[in-house]
Amino acid sequence: MKQGIQHGSSFIVGFILLQFAACSGYSPKPLAYFRIDIPEPEYQEVDSFHHFAFELSNQALITQAAPAKEGEFFNISYPRLNATIYCSFIPLKKDNLAQLSEESRKFVYLHTIKADDIQNQFFEYAEQNVYGLVYRIEGNVASPIQFVLTDSIRSFFRGALYFDNPPNQDSIAPVLEYINNDIQVLIESFRWKKQNKR
Repeated sequence: MKQGIQHGSSFIVGFILLQFAACSGYSPKPLAYFRIDIPEPEYQEVDSFHHFAFELSNQALITQAAPAKEGEFFNISYPRLNATIYCSFIPLKKDNLAQLSEESRKFVYLHTIKADDIQNQFFEYAEQNVYGLVYRIEGNVASPIQFVLTDSIRSFFRGALYFDNPPNQDSIAPVLEYINNDIQVLIESFRWKKQNKR
């Protein structure tokens, strides 16, 4: 009986030693982010709004936001990428272009606490009567890209990209680059409809 117990305890001790020996070559894998496979986008014109049209990726969906007293509010969502561009169109009234522009600038600079840098890019497409500004906000910020478009007399359009997860510039870098390209296409293809032309 004692021999059986000794044999059993020797087996257990040997098994434990074997486990330690097997684990001695273990080295932890470095931390990494999940790989995100993003399909090549195809663009088509969105013509369902009263005052404007633009081209949008087939990877994005348009959803209506809460109704507003005036203007149009909607979202461009990327369900697979956990991101949303919140958009608003506001008709210009007498002397409110400067006010709307300043409000948009304030929304951008709310991110100063977390931002490493804020870059401004002005652009104009005179043939389409589209003028605007893109803000690229670097760092672990909630909204890395915001932009405004206007014809300077009748219309003001604003977009702000937000991710639906804690901001981490490194982990969202490929997705941000992808959506940045989509925003560039949206801006370059943006056109006002007849009532907005001079």
